[in-house]
Amino acid sequence: MSPISIAENQPLQSLDEVEDFYKERYPEPKPEGETKKPVVGYAPDKKENEFRNYEADARPTVREFYRLNHQFQTREFVQSKKREYLGLNRMKMGIWEAAEYLNQLVDDSDPDTDMSQLEHLLQTAEQLRRDGQPRWMILTGFVHDLGKILCLWGEPQWAVVGDTFPTGCAYSPKIVFPRFFEANPDFHNPAYQTKLGVYQEGCGLDAVDLSWGHDEYIYSVCKDYLPQEGLAMLRFHSFYPWHREGAYEYLLNDHDRAMLPWVNKFNPYDLYTKSHEKPDAKKLKPFYDELIHEFFPDKVRW
Repeated sequence: MSPISIAENQPLQSLDEVEDFYKERYPEPKPEGETKKPVVGYAPDKKENEFRNYEADARPTVREFYRLNHQFQTREFVQSKKREYLGLNRMKMGIWEAAEYLNQLVDDSDPDTDMSQLEHLLQTAEQLRRDGQPRWMILTGFVHDLGKILCLWGEPQWAVVGDTFPTGCAYSPKIVFPRFFEANPDFHNPAYQTKLGVYQEGCGLDAVDLSWGHDEYIYSVCKDYLPQEGLAMLRFHSFYPWHREGAYEYLLNDHDRAMLPWVNKFNPYDLYTKSHEKPDAKKLKPFYDELIHEFFPDKVRW
């Protein structure tokens, strides 16, 4: 199959632009008692309210991405994509095979690295492995971005990546670029613009239609195979208004609250493990083949 450019007819030159924005919006905290060189993105002399104005300083491509995302991610759109994709009837392939399939998605915009999508996945997983995390969590790190294959099936960037948020109820001001929601039809639907909207207090996130993207898709692919903690990591790793800003507490149930520490534990591996050092995919494949077969069948429905 021919490579597909990440930036073709899309505002973002690279999907990594969104992750770079996350790092600016949510700098990595300095570990307690740390005396070594500060981690990338950490500003020890700044208080929280002194961090850069992320909206004003964001790249024009990122602002345009969020403008489209907030305009078109309606509850009706989310439900239509669930109907389209969550039957998992497009193809059958193994997990490593899916990572190689994702390699069709190429990023020609970064001259400093020629790293494949598979190698990016291995970076996250290998850091989890080095830190002695459980085998299921290492595997969760490996699969967490496989849902980006939606880009290969014609989905626009704003329907694949970016922060996720509830649809069908009032938008939290803690969502990035909240002013862009004014162009969303749901913004003008009174039934969707109360605190709870169509939901009940304490209904649980499983009952909430979060904006559509790779999180919900890869969660659905993996939901029969990984522990519930890993599934929460997959489903909510882009739900920053919740796990980094504390919004939407009134929608949570006890299960969501129990899963939050696991989502927070995963977040640093999602954001801060990427580097220009390429992992050796060929050398690592036997370990991941064994790990994958411990949890997944040979072929998985996508």
